[in-house]
Amino acid sequence: MTARTHDVAALAALTVWIIAAPPESITVATGLTAVLANQLGGIAPDIDQPTAPFWRNLPVGRYLGKVFGALVGGHRFFSHSLFGFAVFSGAALLLLQFFQPIMPHIDIQFVWVAFMLGMFSHLVMDTLTKEGVPWLLPIPHKFGFPPIRAWRVTTGKKMENLVVLPALVVLTMWLCAAHYDVLTQIVQQHLVK
Repeated sequence: MTARTHDVAALAALTVWIIAAPPESITVATGLTAVLANQLGGIAPDIDQPTAPFWRNLPVGRYLGKVFGALVGGHRFFSHSLFGFAVFSGAALLLLQFFQPIMPHIDIQFVWVAFMLGMFSHLVMDTLTKEGVPWLLPIPHKFGFPPIRAWRVTTGKKMENLVVLPALVVLTMWLCAAHYDVLTQIVQQHLVK
């Protein structure tokens, strides 16, 4: 899937989580940081690609991206597996804990879950593509859904752009509209003070 689709899928996953388990308390700083972390999580697995946005924004990123990609086995390998998910999970939590002293008003657990939801949504969305995802690495088999490869989505083509992406946008908008009362209650009780 393209970065745009991963962004919307991550936001949809975050929306579902907030509706299903509304936070007891949340600050504006936590909310904004969680959305940012969610979006970073939505594209984090593609850090194994030299052309990923992360590498494009660094002065020598293209070269560093190639080296990093080779170290982790190339695109859709380590970072697209449950093992990679666990490693990213631990690394993200350690990074957030390291920065906690300079972010005292931010709930790092909430931000961490938002990041991981974004990352998990990325793996789920890439499972729908023709390439599939090696969920059970080190077993190299790539899993895809539906099981018949020909029925899966080709990244960046019509099915993704005209069906999958718009469906995710509509789903996210519907979730917000259908649960407007829950979302406004969170904003009124916790964010507006």
